[in-house]
Amino acid sequence: MRTVYYYQTFIGLEPLMTHLTDIDIINVSSIHFDKDSYGNCQIYLNDNLPDSIGFDVMWREIQQVSVQGVTTMLMIGGAGGAFTTLFQNFEACYPQLRELLQNKSFLSGVDLDVEESVSLNDIQMLIRCLKRDFPYLKLSMAPVASSLVTDLPGMGGFSYKHLLNSKEGQLIDWWNVQCYDDFSCDTLRRIVKNGYPPDSIHMGMLSGQFPPHQFSKALEAVSQMLHSYHSLGGVFVWEYIDSPPDIKDPSQWCRMMSELNESLWVKGGNTILE
Repeated sequence: MRTVYYYQTFIGLEPLMTHLTDIDIINVSSIHFDKDSYGNCQIYLNDNLPDSIGFDVMWREIQQVSVQGVTTMLMIGGAGGAFTTLFQNFEACYPQLRELLQNKSFLSGVDLDVEESVSLNDIQMLIRCLKRDFPYLKLSMAPVASSLVTDLPGMGGFSYKHLLNSKEGQLIDWWNVQCYDDFSCDTLRRIVKNGYPPDSIHMGMLSGQFPPHQFSKALEAVSQMLHSYHSLGGVFVWEYIDSPPDIKDPSQWCRMMSELNESLWVKGGNTILE
């Protein structure tokens, strides 16, 4: 079971550096596209240029954990948008994304969080372009749970099932499912029943979804998921800065998830203890 952080508030990863074996993926968040003061399309990391001096420490730490085996990915989109401007100005915007990935070669993947209405054809085009330019790039998407439980269009305005059944959908490594309304085994069961392989699913929680005194409920839910689906892909939390159960040390979230996973597996074998 993989453990995944979304990392948008760049407070530093020092606590995590002491136990990197507990974390598998860090998604640096979030890339947006907008017009600059001259009306030209510009790529931004949150509210600043990706190479702004304020990001130097963050990029250095991300490179450091990448060298030590953590998969580091770049998230595009989210609540701040990105895709409408990207697709309306693709010839100007996409080369900037490509250049960023080339310059930050320690980034090994891209996560697409589509929270604005776009066409499936445009998403498929973006996937093709990314895999053409970076054949070994990992790709994930971050739909809300209801978009995988049903085949209805989600926040992106397209059906994820239609994407899944396309050749571009087969290029998606993981689905980072926003289970912010119901982080439970029942939600996972409904997603798997709808045709999504459990090993491709990362079940996601908000950092405030389980307050410290209720974090045991999160661990119980993950335990139920693993007992029901031994091949569960993983779990994620948005976001690192205040991950439960100890907001003074957000790295404890992945430590506890990793320890839970290890405790359920027979050492040296591939069977989960019932």
